[in-house]
Amino acid sequence: MRPVGIRVLLVDDQPIVRTGFRTVLTAAGGIDVVAEAGDGPAAVAAVASYRPDVVLMDVRMPGGDGLTATERITAEHPDTRVLVVTTFDVDDYVRRALRGGASGFVLKDTDPENLVRAVRTVHAGESLLAPSVTTRLVRDWVAQEPASPAPSGPPEGLTAREHDVLVLVARGLSNAEIAAEMVVAESTVKTHVAHLLRKLDRRDRVQLVVHAFERGLVPTRPT
Repeated sequence: MRPVGIRVLLVDDQPIVRTGFRTVLTAAGGIDVVAEAGDGPAAVAAVASYRPDVVLMDVRMPGGDGLTATERITAEHPDTRVLVVTTFDVDDYVRRALRGGASGFVLKDTDPENLVRAVRTVHAGESLLAPSVTTRLVRDWVAQEPASPAPSGPPEGLTAREHDVLVLVARGLSNAEIAAEMVVAESTVKTHVAHLLRKLDRRDRVQLVVHAFERGLVPTRPT
């Protein structure tokens, strides 16, 4: 029996786009497109029926937008990760997607290799974008809203080491860069990140960045 791959739901109002994405993902191996949907409400229903690991979600669809669907899916199915299709030229969409629990973003005209990498990265619970890009998006969003006062010590039951890792994640450093900064093994950093996800009840690295900026753990503007 063939091993089960990453289960993906494709959501886009244009059938030709879904067909293109299906072709690319299926050809890559290890990814199974289990269903398609043409609008937000259909996506919500498909997630309930097929329980995909990753949803590739378009934003603007006549039958129901993808951002509302993202909010419902992440609230009702926390184990399903949503990868939002965006052009990064509409900041309001990016902010709302982050608020709604999106795990990352991918350009609609991205190269096939990048699309496959994006699905696999989000499925693994890691940051989809280059960490610096994710951090910039979150900084721009949070800077428009009041930030909580920076705590004087490690918050929410975190150890001092976990707090330091969280701040470095929010600053845009990769695991390897954090390991070099803290002079520890990369495997140790991965362990700290896993503890942060569990303690803070966050589904992936992108949400850790959001959490850190919302709590005022890092400045919202470069110093």
